[in-house]
Amino acid sequence: MLPTENRLRRREDFAAAVRRGRRAGRPLLVVHLRSGTTDPHVPGESTPPTRAGFVVSKAVGGAVVRTAVKRKLRHLVRDRLPQLPPGSLVVVRALPGAGTADHAQLARDLDAALVRLLGGGAR
Repeated sequence: MLPTENRLRRREDFAAAVRRGRRAGRPLLVVHLRSGTTDPHVPGESTPPTRAGFVVSKAVGGAVVRTAVKRKLRHLVRDRLPQLPPGSLVVVRALPGAGTADHAQLARDLDAALVRLLGGGAR
């Protein structure tokens, strides 16, 4: 499970990540990343933790399938939080094919999207 301090909950945070962040699309999911905006040189300002949120629509499948996809994605993102810049907002949007994908396929697509967003891949 994703720790409480790493969960993205507010609508404004989702909107900030989707509208003002960078995006990388893969066949099974789309990842939106907004890097942390706090200045580490300002006295007294601490860096907030990286937070992640998930969007899994009815196009992915029924309630049971959507919940399974969310659980898989939460598990995958939790293991990758240390790779992300502190204070980042991450939104993972599952596409319809994610409902039939296995854990390894989702992991492959998530890793490829994160590499691209973090500057390790070509456009």
